[in-house]
Amino acid sequence: MTVPTTDTGASDRRSLHERIAADLRDEIMSGDLAPGASLPSTAQLKGRFDASNATIQKALQVLKDERLVVGRAGASVTVREHRQRTMRPASYMAPAGPGEPYRWLSEAAKLGTHARSTLLDVGEVRPPADVAAALNIGADATALLRHQVLSVDGEPAELVKSYYPMDIARGTAIAEKQRIKGGTPTLLAELGFPPRLSMDRVAARVPTQEQYQALDLPSDLPVLRTLRVVYTDGDRPVEATVMVKAGHLYEVQYEFTAG
Repeated sequence: MTVPTTDTGASDRRSLHERIAADLRDEIMSGDLAPGASLPSTAQLKGRFDASNATIQKALQVLKDERLVVGRAGASVTVREHRQRTMRPASYMAPAGPGEPYRWLSEAAKLGTHARSTLLDVGEVRPPADVAAALNIGADATALLRHQVLSVDGEPAELVKSYYPMDIARGTAIAEKQRIKGGTPTLLAELGFPPRLSMDRVAARVPTQEQYQALDLPSDLPVLRTLRVVYTDGDRPVEATVMVKAGHLYEVQYEFTAG
């Protein structure tokens, strides 16, 4: 079977190996090719996509570079055990208990993975326009930025930039370049600003140069960009965070109740 085309008149301008990789990537991410499963043989893929051996190998190399599959000489190419991780924001929004680590880290441990946060920078900056609007501060106002990268099992997972109004952050541990015990939800609660509501805006974007390098991306595959705004009592925004994840390695799961 050859790679299908549509009847809309639009053509797929990607090279054949990129189109083949895209179809196989979708089967991996949807679970049709399960973790640990072997991909079809080169001969089967050549017949399915009407492609040469060299083209199939280029497509498989794309998936290897994306850390979706693994392959060794003389062995079949298999889907990685952790082909795509599911992030559940509701699991780590609440403040951590006394003496407990930040919930993002503890939730990762429950899944059998080792998570780590690396603080890159802390400082007063002028935030992006959408962040300033979310925090209800003027376009020329500054906010306190905490910039970090989160990793899972030694691989970069998420680039995180959290912004706080200066009247809340100034003179507190938020403004210090060190980890906050229990995470900022715990500290905000201690400061009298307990998180009451969180609102996410999620979009797929082409990675910036900074995101491409920090997340060790293999290509310009889309990233998931989440702008999360945390509100305290009186609907006051106390935190706005921009989180960027590799779109082909992570998905986000939300739970809602009827009504």
